[in-house]
Amino acid sequence: MQQDNRRDGRFTVSGINRYINAMMKSDATLQDVCVGGEVSNYRPHYSGHLYFTLKDSACAIKCVMFRSAAARLRFKLENGQNVAARGNISVFERDGQYQLYCEEIHADGVGDLYIAFEQMKNKLAAEGLFDQSRKKALPLIPESVCIITSPTGSVVRDFINVAVRRFPAAVIKLLPVQVQGAAAAPQVARAVRLVNALKLADVIVIARGGGSIEDLWAFNEEACARAVSRSDIPVVSAIGHETDFTICDFTADLRAPTPSSAAELVFPDSVLLLERVDRHFERLRNALLKKGAQAKTRLERCLSNEAFTKPLRRVEYAGLRLNAAEDKLINTVRLRGERAAANLSVLSARLDALSPLAVLSRGYAVARSVPDGATIRRVADTAADRDISVLLKDGALACKVLDVKEGAGME
Repeated sequence: MQQDNRRDGRFTVSGINRYINAMMKSDATLQDVCVGGEVSNYRPHYSGHLYFTLKDSACAIKCVMFRSAAARLRFKLENGQNVAARGNISVFERDGQYQLYCEEIHADGVGDLYIAFEQMKNKLAAEGLFDQSRKKALPLIPESVCIITSPTGSVVRDFINVAVRRFPAAVIKLLPVQVQGAAAAPQVARAVRLVNALKLADVIVIARGGGSIEDLWAFNEEACARAVSRSDIPVVSAIGHETDFTICDFTADLRAPTPSSAAELVFPDSVLLLERVDRHFERLRNALLKKGAQAKTRLERCLSNEAFTKPLRRVEYAGLRLNAAEDKLINTVRLRGERAAANLSVLSARLDALSPLAVLSRGYAVARSVPDGATIRRVADTAADRDISVLLKDGALACKVLDVKEGAGME
């Protein structure tokens, strides 16, 4: 051993690291040690291994948690967490660095499951799986309900007793699953998917009796929560007692404090339902009677109308209105004709007053030049020895101007 570790009386680097590692492995205390401290430099590797440092106010130690051990870790490591890590300390010979190889890690001060619960809750809430807008309403009267729970125990009996008491026609289907242990969450998730795929029911109820957080842990698993959130069929979560909360409660469409109360939420009270039907029937009956009475009144009013009792009266009224309109039209035409005739007489009188013939009939004459026929208005328009035509009332005179005298007035 020493010959392998030494060369020319000296240790090789590899030899001294192997020697130190062997010494540590021979120390029983270092092979099963629990170290408490604050997590820092946390680096999860794609291979599944976890690398981090545990530190206190003065010192730090490198830590490794291999994938096989990390798979058993209930919560996600985060920088700043105070934890207690159990494992063995040995040397990583390549780097000459000793480190803690962790087999278990527990939260220091707060339970592992509580931390895991809060981490999963925050993760799914950030994805919107708890949003109220995602919640589906339960049907008023489900044709069938599928309960996913253990086939043994009081949960099934309590649920059935309450359901049958409230709604004797209830159709309940049982999908038996484990509700505790490592296999519980996958079985519940698979059952939810099966009900959706085969459309076995109108409502799914996931139920379990009370217990510790460890007993109810299957309903905090991510597989169970995501199966519930993806269900197209409304899901009612009835896990534990009224004070117990699980991730399944938040992702379900409705939470029931207990399995018995889940039956009360899912199935209507048949007595109250029948009373409600009777009230609606009576309201419908009264509404129909009222509508019938109103229709009868309108019919009687229509039948008593003159259009039905004296159908020709409307034609007679129309004839009278036509006669009146005809008389009005004739009178209007006559009046307009009289007014037009009167206006024509006035205009004729005005025209006669302005007519030159009327002037000639009073003894006046019009003198015109020959041969252009221009009217002679002044003495300057003609001259002596010119031929003129004198227009009288009943004819014309051919004349010759003997003399022209300007300024002479009429005698």
